[in-house]
Amino acid sequence: MEIHNSQLDEIDVMKGKLIFVPPKKRSEMAMRLDWVTPVQESLAVVNKQFLLYRPQMKTAYIGTIDKPKNSGMVSEALTFFNASQDKLKAEYDVKNLGLEEVGGSIKTVHLEFTPKVKKQYKTVELWADYNGMPILIKVKQRNNDTMTILLSNIVKNAEVNPNVFNLILPKDTKIIK
Repeated sequence: MEIHNSQLDEIDVMKGKLIFVPPKKRSEMAMRLDWVTPVQESLAVVNKQFLLYRPQMKTAYIGTIDKPKNSGMVSEALTFFNASQDKLKAEYDVKNLGLEEVGGSIKTVHLEFTPKVKKQYKTVELWADYNGMPILIKVKQRNNDTMTILLSNIVKNAEVNPNVFNLILPKDTKIIK
């Protein structure tokens, strides 16, 4: 993930591992994201409940991703992993920007989503493979800062142990709701 600060023209790069299990029902999404650089951090989301653990701070944040106060940029990006086509069409003006290759070899459809109702961001661009799998997501904020998420080394339809979504916290962890 790259976060570009347009005012300072600086880019922060984060690398990690994402495990995502597509839901059988829209409300049953399960994912885990473990950042490894520049700092360690773990995020688990199961059935719209999230747990964000920051080991350096010995702090964990818990909540629901569909509450307005919790819907930050990452939550908005995750919407595109889990939203139905009808929901996306209802909430966004969608523009097809054509076919493009991502990562030198992955053929994708490039779409741009502009919210119909004002949000904290201007647009979301999505590059999805022909099966609808998001490969690249770019969120452009109102101040022109951007967050770009590129998925690589994708393993589809792998067996995933459900316990991987249970973050085990040390006893001295401060919990913030």
